[in-house]
Amino acid sequence: MRPKITKQNIKTLLETKFIKVFDLQYAEGRHYYNATRRSADDLVAVKSTEEFQNMLPDAVSCITIWNPSNGEPKLLLNREFRYPAGQFLLSVPAGLIDPADKVEDEPLLVTAKRELKEETGIEVLDTDELEVINPCLFSTPGMTDESNALVKIVLNRDTLTGMSQDGAEGSECFDGFSFLTKEQAQKILKDGVDEYGIFYSVYTWTALTYFVADMWNRNPIYKCIKK
Repeated sequence: MRPKITKQNIKTLLETKFIKVFDLQYAEGRHYYNATRRSADDLVAVKSTEEFQNMLPDAVSCITIWNPSNGEPKLLLNREFRYPAGQFLLSVPAGLIDPADKVEDEPLLVTAKRELKEETGIEVLDTDELEVINPCLFSTPGMTDESNALVKIVLNRDTLTGMSQDGAEGSECFDGFSFLTKEQAQKILKDGVDEYGIFYSVYTWTALTYFVADMWNRNPIYKCIKK
C-alpha cells in the first residue's frame, strides 16, 4: 500500500532561509525526514498526482556546449566550491528559479539564461539553441525533494567573449572553467575525476554523458541503425 503523507502530519524540525527539514509522519509511529527548499504547504510529498506532474522544479542545470563552425564542439563546465563537500567540484552552470521567473512564459529558459550569464559572463544570442531536455529531475530523493530541470544550451558561434565569473552571488565561489572535447569528457567519465582529481555531481555526470553520446546534436555523427 502506498504511504499517505498529509499536511496535518508534517512537523517542522529546522527552518532557515535556504533549507528546511520536516518530519513526514506517514503512519502511526512511522517517520521519514525530508531536507528541502520548500515551505510546508509546497512540499512535493503532499502534492496530488496532477500537482506533482505540473510543478516547477527548484532549480535549473544547464548543459552548455560551444559549437563553433571552425572547430570541434566542447562542453563547458565550472569549477565551483560546494560547501557540504568542502571541495571544488566540476559543475554545470545552475541556479534556483527566482519567484519572478515563475510568472514568465518560459520560466526554465529564463532561469537558464540568467544563470549562464551570472556564472560565465556568456549571454545567449538569437543564433544559439535552448531546449528543456528534462523538466524535473530528482538527484537524491531518499533524503530531499530538491529537483532540477535540465536545459540544453548550444552556443553557435566561433568566439566566446566577455567570459567572467564575477557574477557570483552570496556564497558562490568559482575557480575557472573547463572546455572539454569529447575525448576529454570520455576520460573524465571513465576515471570519475578530471586530470586534477576533481570530482563532480550527478548533474555533471549527466552533462558529460549527454555530450559524449551526441544527444545534444540534432544531426549526430553516430546514429542508431535498426537491423
